[in-house]
Amino acid sequence: QVQLVESGGGLVQPGGSPRLSCAASGPSFRTYAMGWFRQAPGKEREFVGYITWSGRTTYYLDSVKGRFTISRDNAKNTVYLQMDSLKPEDTAVYYCAADTAGWAGSSIAGYDYWGQGTQVTVSS
Repeated sequence: QVQLVESGGGLVQPGGSPRLSCAASGPSFRTYAMGWFRQAPGKEREFVGYITWSGRTTYYLDSVKGRFTISRDNAKNTVYLQMDSLKPEDTAVYYCAADTAGWAGSSIAGYDYWGQGTQVTVSS
């Protein structure tokens, strides 16, 4: 079992730059691709971005490209989501997820483990 715990959410002003963290348990974290997803009220959960196990490759939802950056520190079993230039439409619960097989990409169904989520509210 892999446990994922997100942190770093909260109330942010438009244009703000919070960083979310996702801490993972277990010795195999460095072998997993990791994804970030979000779910706004009344909407389905959507893909935000992912990072390969090595950290060399990242991929993002078009609407967050150039504003969000995913990185990881395998020594700390942690993946990060740096969010810049936040907009009210970025308001959502943000989830990290682990892809143990490394093939899931943007597919929600391909992720094996999920965190509990952290709320990000963008409002002035």
